[in-house]
Amino acid sequence: MPLVEETSAGGLVVQVTGGEAHVALIARHNRAGRLEWCLPKGHPEVGESLQEAAVREVAEETGIQGRALRSLGSVDYWFSAEGRRVHKVVHHFLLEAVGGTISVEGDPDREAVDAEWVPLEELQHRLTFANERRLARDVSQLLSDKE
Repeated sequence: MPLVEETSAGGLVVQVTGGEAHVALIARHNRAGRLEWCLPKGHPEVGESLQEAAVREVAEETGIQGRALRSLGSVDYWFSAEGRRVHKVVHHFLLEAVGGTISVEGDPDREAVDAEWVPLEELQHRLTFANERRLARDVSQLLSDKE
């Protein structure tokens, strides 16, 4: 199988209300039709930095405008699709919500089928992917260290 390298950028966008941190998650169906809850992410456009792509993807897939605070690092994984082996690297950023209303209506690819604000402490049970649950733990620790 041919090997393809892919790069994406996404964000963990946080909103604090009533002293409780919430994160915007999206739901999408995988190739098998199963619903997966995950962080918004997508491919950078030509001339766009990874941080800019993360902010744009969060806005498109969740309706939430965010301000990038810092990099959370990257994760990489492998999968097979359409007769090729794909190595994907996803660069994640911590974003602070600064506006918007949560909705999937702005998703140009129509991949996201739902979006919700989820309490930070519930992410370990809601996120489908272990690498994103690990990022959520890191952010939880980062936010508690700031208090």
